[in-house]
Amino acid sequence: MKRKNTLYTAIVFLCGLGLTSCNKFLDEMPDNRATLDTEAKIDKMLVSAYPQTAYLVSAEFSSDNVDDYGATNPYSERDIAQLFRWEEVTENTDDSPKSLWEACYQAIASANAALVAIEEMGNPASLNPQRGEALAARAYNHFILVNLFAQHYSKTHSLTDLGVTYMLSPETELDPKYERNTVQEVYDYMLQDLAEAIPLIDDATYNSTPKYHMNFAATNALAARIALYMQDWEKAVQYANAAIGVNPSAILRENDKISANAVGGVLDVAIFYNRSDIKANLLLQTAGTNHGVYFGPYYEGGRYSHGALIANTETMLAPAPYGQRNSIGYKVRAFVYSGTNLDKILMARVPYLFEFTDPVAGIGYSRGVYAAFTTEETMLVRAEALIHLKRYNEAVVDMKRWVDNTLVAPPAVFTVESINTWANNLEYFTPQMPTPKKKLNPEFAVEAGTQENLLHALLFIRRVETIHTGLRWFDVKRYGIEIERRIVTSGTTVASVESESKLTVRDKRQALQIPLDVISAGLTPNPR
Repeated sequence: MKRKNTLYTAIVFLCGLGLTSCNKFLDEMPDNRATLDTEAKIDKMLVSAYPQTAYLVSAEFSSDNVDDYGATNPYSERDIAQLFRWEEVTENTDDSPKSLWEACYQAIASANAALVAIEEMGNPASLNPQRGEALAARAYNHFILVNLFAQHYSKTHSLTDLGVTYMLSPETELDPKYERNTVQEVYDYMLQDLAEAIPLIDDATYNSTPKYHMNFAATNALAARIALYMQDWEKAVQYANAAIGVNPSAILRENDKISANAVGGVLDVAIFYNRSDIKANLLLQTAGTNHGVYFGPYYEGGRYSHGALIANTETMLAPAPYGQRNSIGYKVRAFVYSGTNLDKILMARVPYLFEFTDPVAGIGYSRGVYAAFTTEETMLVRAEALIHLKRYNEAVVDMKRWVDNTLVAPPAVFTVESINTWANNLEYFTPQMPTPKKKLNPEFAVEAGTQENLLHALLFIRRVETIHTGLRWFDVKRYGIEIERRIVTSGTTVASVESESKLTVRDKRQALQIPLDVISAGLTPNPR
């Protein structure tokens, strides 16, 4: 089988400069390793080892964090509608799965070029940090790809489930032939890369910009998330401890500081939220994206939104394990923006930024900055693993750290017992009668009672903490949470439920389809 050359985009771009330029490129520089002969050049190459397209939009609109506010809301985008209904995305935008696929493989190509250059220079100890970063970045990009374009990791199915092609070396041919690795193989390769990377990483190498590199904390946070997804609970705890320490209180998000300084609307807060001097931001990424528009105070894309119905019954404004809160009950408040047919309920996560290419003409690109790994999310990874290990009191300590740091007035009591009371008083979710408690159908065992109740609380807190960032989609896949799409009118009224298209456990549509041109080149598509 063939897979489209990951240098494809670069070659097309260069060919666009003229046939002579293209021929010169192919004749004189068959791959970019030829110029990587100094530490400075390798450092520069590693800047491009991170995807310039974000997975956030693809994952968030696939999740249960959005409803359809109907045809009378005219503000819709075709690619978002296709993501929302788990259809093949035919539009190619800055946020489309095709753009994400190409961006990740281009970033992987940069990481691999750096690794080969370091090897050709004799693997000097002085380049160990760069080698560590390249390995970690390679694992990170493959993690995004396998979790979007494949089924979730399964001890039962991953030996045969189609994953993605794990690129271990640069491409030097125009028509290389590859096969998709299984999901198990992709995860094994990621673990191998991270095991080698972690001892090599040296944060001092990054000078003034450590938050934009796979630094020590971020790499361990990635390892913790991978271990959690693989159901290796002990390893998830160990990696999380290495990333944020046993007691991360000193590096939790400075919510009081954000609240006091980020005055104005969701954009102001989102900019402050993603500052590099915020201790909780372990890894920051930039990308060309409309995310800040879709989850901002704008009409564009508003038909598919996190509106009042979801917010009031399932997420931040719903009956919570820490008590029900209104929009100002959170230190970093929830924002309410009225639009056509709905109120958007938003929490600051990704700012809408605009990069002008021609200030006079007023044209340019939408961009965003987002925190790919944070102290809070890593702490909740650990809490979840501790619940599976039945170390319930320790898990609640981590959850309580989040509660105390996030709420304006934390509850006086937040314990295993209070969580049991909360969960036992909730009915299971239905589309017409929604609650925060959705039936869990994971492949791993979950005991009824305390363990299930604590997982409901943990998943609720994770959902609020990671709202608008796509991670809920991975939680849906991990826990076999089924989704029925709803048409909502008048803010909170469910007009209809699309039960015929219900997303079920291990539904084939949970793996986004790989790009059509890659399929045309010979790579096996995801089954449908």
